[in-house]
Amino acid sequence: MIKAKNLRGLDPHLTALAKLIEQNAHQHRSFTVFTDFCELAALSISNAVDRLHYAKREERYLQIAGKYSAEEMARFPRMLAELVQSLEACRHDALGSLFMACEFGDDAKGQFFTPYSLSSLMARMLLGDAADVVARGDFVTVNEPACGAGGMVIAFADALASMNISVHQHMHAVAQDIDLTAVHMAYVQLSLLHIPAIVIHGNSLALTEWDHWVTPAHVMHFWDRKLARRAAAEATTSATGATPESPTVAPGSEAPAAGDESAPQAPSPAPAEDLRTTVARARIARDTQLTLF
Repeated sequence: MIKAKNLRGLDPHLTALAKLIEQNAHQHRSFTVFTDFCELAALSISNAVDRLHYAKREERYLQIAGKYSAEEMARFPRMLAELVQSLEACRHDALGSLFMACEFGDDAKGQFFTPYSLSSLMARMLLGDAADVVARGDFVTVNEPACGAGGMVIAFADALASMNISVHQHMHAVAQDIDLTAVHMAYVQLSLLHIPAIVIHGNSLALTEWDHWVTPAHVMHFWDRKLARRAAAEATTSATGATPESPTVAPGSEAPAAGDESAPQAPSPAPAEDLRTTVARARIARDTQLTLF
């Protein structure tokens, strides 16, 4: 049972979300309802943009839904609506805050999500020359090997946004965690905040990967192609020692002007099969990425 006193520091939308979780917890544990909510939301978002994993994830969605009555299932979209409103009010680690307030942490795993205020401070300390990188037409890449609910990535995106830098055009994140619920939490939040990212379920220390999730912003803004251009440019630099031109497509150049037949054609979205190489491409750039701990 979620303790009401623990919810006092949460915003009204997260408090309402917690109450909806409790309403679904009459025949299920509160933690089970929370993890199912995160996974159902992640599956729904993924299946809107990732055809490669559609069948497997749709099957998993129906499997989870089979545990709940129609009345209980109707509460899950309401939970998502409350989460969306919380994130719309301000960019923050909403699910991480809720997770800790509800005391869902696993002491055996050492789970403790960094308070967002601390993540925000660290992100601003790690901005470095991000503004200069963007000014020369390049983009900032972020690698978070133990992402939890994605709080550090969200904080870094917020720091860039405070500098009037377009996050979906000038930042890409690779976030990884060994805990599947954390992966779902991070994926949902980064998706709702329109942050281009690949969220990996894997062990960063053992360099193992079991699955990956691409956010809608990653797909909509052609980030697999942008990452491939950078990887190719870096490979050329390594082989020749020459300084390549920026591999990043300038903002707004992905599509021709309406009615302009002479303009170069916009690249079509990458086919589903290309998603298999997305993670591999991102890993090529990891040595030069800004790593957040």
